[in-house]
Amino acid sequence: MSKKNIVFLSESIPEIWNLLNEKEQEIITLNSRIVDIKKNEIIYKEGEISHDLMCLCAGKVKIHKEGVGGRNQIVRMIRPSQYFGYRAYFANEPYVTAASAFETSTICYIPMDIIEGLIVKNPGLGLFFIKELSTDLGIADERVVNLTQKHIRGRLAESLIFLMDNYGLEEDGATISIYLSREDLANLSNMTTSNAIRTLSTFVDERLIALDGRKIKIIDAEKLNKISRIG
Repeated sequence: MSKKNIVFLSESIPEIWNLLNEKEQEIITLNSRIVDIKKNEIIYKEGEISHDLMCLCAGKVKIHKEGVGGRNQIVRMIRPSQYFGYRAYFANEPYVTAASAFETSTICYIPMDIIEGLIVKNPGLGLFFIKELSTDLGIADERVVNLTQKHIRGRLAESLIFLMDNYGLEEDGATISIYLSREDLANLSNMTTSNAIRTLSTFVDERLIALDGRKIKIIDAEKLNKISRIG
């Protein structure tokens, strides 16, 4: 095994790596591949067959689904060290979503048949995926309720808080460390782009946020949280 590959994998997939013995780590090292993905490049499409577990090593990825009238809905945003693309394999069905790189990204691909073989002999690894899927299901259930029952202000406030919590803030301690287009922000919040633009302007007028192009600076996170909770 290449020492460089071992170090890279141990840092990129620490949760899985630490559950494996030396032989299992060798299997992962020999069968995994690291791929650089360009901004806006499609990682997988809806209806394709799942073959790999994917771990985002660097960058940002969005999981999205085409809805009524061809409108895209962003289902999840993936940050580094998160796993994705494997649920469809366990469910024995094609992908029901698509994934694309929100910015230049690096992804570690591990064949799912390799993962499945390791799970059979390593209960700890199986428990890890049960916990991952259970967490994702809980988040998905909560988002379904929030995106269908909250008003526009509540949905947009929730998205801004989510982005802040998920990606953190820049050195100024206020600017969210991800720059979404108004369309992407609307797709994340289950609203039209025009509604997202109007609501952002309202938040600016209320001194909750400040805008600089795609940069969003949080001025009053407490009030945004309150708007999100009220819905």
